[in-house]
Amino acid sequence: MFIGARQPQVSMATAKTGSFYLTETVTIPANSAANTRVSSAIDLGAYVNVATGQAIAVESVDVVYQSGGDYIQFLSNFLAGDGSISYQLADLNPGGVFFRGDNQSLVASGSLNIDDSANLGTMTADLYPDNFGPAALSEAFMVVNDSLYMTAGNNGSAIGTGDLYVTIRVRCRVVKLGTKDWMAIAIQSTASDN
Repeated sequence: MFIGARQPQVSMATAKTGSFYLTETVTIPANSAANTRVSSAIDLGAYVNVATGQAIAVESVDVVYQSGGDYIQFLSNFLAGDGSISYQLADLNPGGVFFRGDNQSLVASGSLNIDDSANLGTMTADLYPDNFGPAALSEAFMVVNDSLYMTAGNNGSAIGTGDLYVTIRVRCRVVKLGTKDWMAIAIQSTASDN
């Protein structure tokens, strides 16, 4: 190394808290027609702060599917026939629809595919929170908006005779970002294409 050579600057998030969990449930009413979409928001206003560069780092997202008043997980009660139940978590409001997979606001998505006649289900996670983060911050999805939005819906078949509950559990932490990183994430988030 030459004397006087500058070290490259590496942008990094500094953790302000340990990991904690936020949860949200979307309820799709019983007998809802195929392709119904229901959305809900998780308020992040207490965690995100523009002035201090404080953001939320989403580390992982888990989902639970339940049905009826006793919250059962019996697949044949979820839908009236063959189909799927999908969810998405995004940092911009999708307006009650699903985002396309290349949208930069998409934090996580997945589905539960149901073969009702065989009482068989296959759960898939299409996208994990670390897939779309900027290179220097790719260990988590950084959120600088004051809300996360969850959308869930049934595809191919109506909901069964009981309400369907789709619950997400988001593991996250509060982080401090440098001004350049915070601004880059804010610009990327607001410039996302649908």
